[in-house]
Amino acid sequence: MKKVLDIIKPAVRGLRAYSLSPHRAQTKLNQNENPWDMSLVLRQEILNQFEDMRWSRYPDFIPASLHERLADFACLRPDHIIAGNGSNELIQAVLMVTVGPKKRVLICEPTFALYRQVATVLGGDVESISLTNSLQYNSDLLFSVVEERQPEVTIICSPNNPSGCVISDEDLVKLLGIARGLVVIDEAYHEFAEHSVVPLLEDHENLIVLRTFSKAMALAALRVGYLMGQPDVVREIRKAVLPYNLNAFSQMAAEMAVDRYETDLRPLVKRIINERQRLFDQLSQIRSLTPLASKGNFMLVRTEIEPKVVFEELLLRDVLVRDVSGYPMLKKYFRVSVGRPEENDELLAGLREICGE
Repeated sequence: MKKVLDIIKPAVRGLRAYSLSPHRAQTKLNQNENPWDMSLVLRQEILNQFEDMRWSRYPDFIPASLHERLADFACLRPDHIIAGNGSNELIQAVLMVTVGPKKRVLICEPTFALYRQVATVLGGDVESISLTNSLQYNSDLLFSVVEERQPEVTIICSPNNPSGCVISDEDLVKLLGIARGLVVIDEAYHEFAEHSVVPLLEDHENLIVLRTFSKAMALAALRVGYLMGQPDVVREIRKAVLPYNLNAFSQMAAEMAVDRYETDLRPLVKRIINERQRLFDQLSQIRSLTPLASKGNFMLVRTEIEPKVVFEELLLRDVLVRDVSGYPMLKKYFRVSVGRPEENDELLAGLREICGE
């Protein structure tokens, strides 16, 4: 008798599911979140608006009002944009309309594991190149592989999770000229790098840019992201997005976040950038640890002590970080999110104890 699991694609059965440690701690520095919530005043404004809505009605089929806000925010037109249920949904949508058997997806590892997982589930051939030994983008190798292999999709996270490195505009322009397929830049952390590649969209029809509200916008709980590209390409990607994909409350909160970004949220980004530098400087002074400079709201830390031991010892002190030692090239690393000053101090105190200082 045939087993039911035999109908599942072999490539899918060979995958490890994307997952996160179930551990909890008072000082939570493992998911690259914004450590500060929106102000209570702003949150109350959103809740007041939501109370006046009819909950029995569907949200907008296409969140046109949010698209207009995002277009103004990014200096584009609404037909350049798709809002989604987190940027993860939009990664999936891009790959759904491009990837199938014998279609190539190129990634640079170590990077966000979901790229490989979604492409594999869709039946694509995932190829990867490594970052340099210093965990930066290897541009020359990237150019060479794209020119030779011409993948349907090349995905670059910039700043990259988990290494924090970025691809330069000069290198990206060269890559876009070489590639016949789509080049997807995941800008989930661009606010912390104080730079965006969105201005390049005007001259490059094969460029797709992804952003999220989960990091700088402090809306991780509400799952909002958006995609930007040339209208002809955006129209095709939209076909893979489910109807009513973004709930009414998330739409409303995202509109408010965009409207108040400069006054309410950008100051928090500045504080995180300042704390990132302070955390880097303090970690650099601890023997056995070597932090890696990052353009995100997180950083990798190389450790002479086993990363699993560091993870477990910090957890005993109620501090949760990310053990990334299972990633390619990261056997000796753990990753820390930049928290509030008092959270970073708890982390530093714990690491000093663990390292015998």
